[in-house]
Amino acid sequence: MTSKTGSAILSALVFAGASLMSVPAVHAAAPVAVPAVTGLPDFADLVDKVGPAVVNIRTTERVRLDQGGPDEEMQEFLRRFFGGQMAPRGRRGGPAELPQEERVQRGVGSGFIISDDGFVLTNAHVVEGADEVVVTLTDRREFKAKVLGSDARSDVALLKVDGRNLPSVRIGDSSKIRVGEWVIAIGSPFNLENTVTAGIISAKARDTGEYLPLIQSDVAVNPGNSGGPLINMRGEVIGINSQIATLSGGYNGISFAVPIDEVMRVSDQIRKTGKVTRGRLGVQISEVTTDVAESLGLGHARGAEVAMVEPGGPADKAGVKVGDIILKFNGRDIDRSSDLPRLVGGSAVGSRATVTVWRRGRQLDLPVTIVELQEEKSPTAKTTPKKPAPDQAPNALGLHVSDLGAAQKRELKTEAGVLVEFAEGRAASAGIRQGDVILQMNNVEITGAAQFNGLVAKLDAKKPVALLVRRDNVSRYLVIRPRP
Repeated sequence: MTSKTGSAILSALVFAGASLMSVPAVHAAAPVAVPAVTGLPDFADLVDKVGPAVVNIRTTERVRLDQGGPDEEMQEFLRRFFGGQMAPRGRRGGPAELPQEERVQRGVGSGFIISDDGFVLTNAHVVEGADEVVVTLTDRREFKAKVLGSDARSDVALLKVDGRNLPSVRIGDSSKIRVGEWVIAIGSPFNLENTVTAGIISAKARDTGEYLPLIQSDVAVNPGNSGGPLINMRGEVIGINSQIATLSGGYNGISFAVPIDEVMRVSDQIRKTGKVTRGRLGVQISEVTTDVAESLGLGHARGAEVAMVEPGGPADKAGVKVGDIILKFNGRDIDRSSDLPRLVGGSAVGSRATVTVWRRGRQLDLPVTIVELQEEKSPTAKTTPKKPAPDQAPNALGLHVSDLGAAQKRELKTEAGVLVEFAEGRAASAGIRQGDVILQMNNVEITGAAQFNGLVAKLDAKKPVALLVRRDNVSRYLVIRPRP
């Protein structure tokens, strides 16, 4: 309570002749106690403890060396103008020697040992395409490493070296990290082995558009740090340093690490089977906007909007429909659309799960069987709109629509919807265009043009309208806002 407000209450009580003694005192809320920061942490003991388990990773590849014969461009010239390819000659005019191979250094990265018998974790992009991988410890011991497997989606690779009683790190719990806590990175930036940098966690579930949320920190990470550990103050690895946000190629104050929980799930699969499998629902999804949530009665923006259901896929068999909003997966809330593929991907192939969807104003629980993630293909159904008659007036939303024909319904695999023949005004501003198919308005399924126009005539002009629109076999909600 402010002093001005308190004075006003006191004056009111006095002028009303009330007794102040009978009125309970009003107290301002006590501020939350925050522990004082007394100084910066000392990382020396932490580095002494963890540093020996952090390794330098050097990769090489085989490159063919030509022994003086014509290069590829010259060979192409000879083929075009002389009708064939001349045999390459050696430097002294004799037959050319056979091409030889030479190992050249491909790149340098970092990694860390997770067990004393020689299992090593790093980034998949560090060892991608390498013919030979050499792991160097801080005591200068070198080992040739075997790549047991890698996963491009999570950017994780598992290596194995032949060693015993090797130093190893302790694995932490990335689900318990806190924004603002101190962390350090150890690695080989610019081939400078065992370099230590420090900072704080800036965000713990940064969505970068990839398969999994990343840990964001302001720890200095540069080329060569890739694959090294991100370590908390208890000496536990909570992530693998993987990416940087940069315009110059160097450190710009933002770096990203793959959470160690996901890293260990991936590495365990690689160790057991040599590959990584993930679950799949067979849907395309998009983010739920605030306008769509309000129009559908969700209250606030949450969940994943189903834009397309793969015919015959797990979601289709479970009864998931285009326009559904997936709110939960196996009881876990879907806050943002990116949460869903991560939860589904972490499910065992063949397992059964429950998908909770919001459909036309109510929740439904649908059982689904998870299948293995693979490249999804979708048909590209097309519709051919007709040009509206010159005297045909648009409805209040600015739309000319017509009924779908039997052939169009078969092509689109739908029994509902109307075809947009022309869009203008507010509808055009919302992104609706000729050839779209409107499947639903707010929470009502559209069955024909007459029904749709009748519903439009009854709309409250002061409220936004959410239309479920299908275009090129993908559906999404588009919101038509009231006139200003």
